[in-house]
Amino acid sequence: MKIAFDSQIFTMQEYGGISRYISSLAAQLASIDGVEADIIAPFYINAHLEKLPKGIVSGIRIPKIPRMGTVFHRSGLWLARGAIARLAPQIVHETYYNGVPIAPKGARTVVTVYDMIHERFPFVFPQHDRTSERKRIATQRADHVICISESTRRDLLELFDLPEDKVSVVYLGFDSLLPTISETVQEKPYLLYVGHRSDYKNFEGFLRAYASSPWLRNNFNVVCFGSGIFSNAEKKLIDDLKLSDNQLRQMNGDDSDLANAYRGAALFVYPSLYEGFGIPPLEAMSLGCPVACSNNSSIPEVAGNAAEYFDPKDTESMRAAMECVLNSTARRVELIDAGFIRSAQFSWKRCAEETLAVYRSLV
Repeated sequence: MKIAFDSQIFTMQEYGGISRYISSLAAQLASIDGVEADIIAPFYINAHLEKLPKGIVSGIRIPKIPRMGTVFHRSGLWLARGAIARLAPQIVHETYYNGVPIAPKGARTVVTVYDMIHERFPFVFPQHDRTSERKRIATQRADHVICISESTRRDLLELFDLPEDKVSVVYLGFDSLLPTISETVQEKPYLLYVGHRSDYKNFEGFLRAYASSPWLRNNFNVVCFGSGIFSNAEKKLIDDLKLSDNQLRQMNGDDSDLANAYRGAALFVYPSLYEGFGIPPLEAMSLGCPVACSNNSSIPEVAGNAAEYFDPKDTESMRAAMECVLNSTARRVELIDAGFIRSAQFSWKRCAEETLAVYRSLV
């Protein structure tokens, strides 16, 4: 079987979850006997592609997106379309949402839907953002749609007019993070928050829950990994909650730094209001860090029985969940043990095998 992935996401992301997914999927597919997987990206900015085995990627990396970003993206896709036609694949897997077909005549089209955030939280995005419109078009013309969780599949079928048998669920894998021997992230025990902190990620809700507990404030600090320094609005919130500078720390770093942060944390807290999948809980579990997380969207699908759940819109519920884990050695050990088992169930190998089964059903 010959499979082609287009250039879309690789002209948009230097790093990112979607480009990591597609590059990991392509690498796993290429390792299967009888399968040829090609990423056709005549030019790209993506760093993940640089790590793939030779022969998978067709194209060259450029340092950054030119000023005319839209022209850059469309030109890359136009060139990719021609190259894909010459390759004559049986399957074209589109890496994002495009308004017009990419596959040549005779090839079947697959598109992955990662989440329905644009539809559930439209206020987060600029008014001129057309992602939802393009997603609707791309899913309607595709031969098959893959969703990365059952929650995303339910939302897609509810919000878009698609036949149920056209949509499958294939869970993501995740990359094992390797900690290094280094200085401790924090001398005092700490709660760990990872990633973006605005809007539906509910960082404010997490901080309010933390600040509402004198016991948490006195015994644990908060470490926020990624997403840059605290904004002025966040500093004001921290001030309003009467939290001191030494109680909160923001840090950035590479994957090994993130692994160290997970390994050293007393608890990883994932308070998001919505996720299409949610890889950070699996990363934490695989490194022996107990997890407390939201009880909504896809998160329970991913975390299973290996997390302490809370209502992310309820400060008391979140506070109680954090205190429950941190107050009980037995509960921490239970979650850590369950986390190792749960995280082992998700791999890029499994993702590739299940995706290949979808492809084979179409040809």
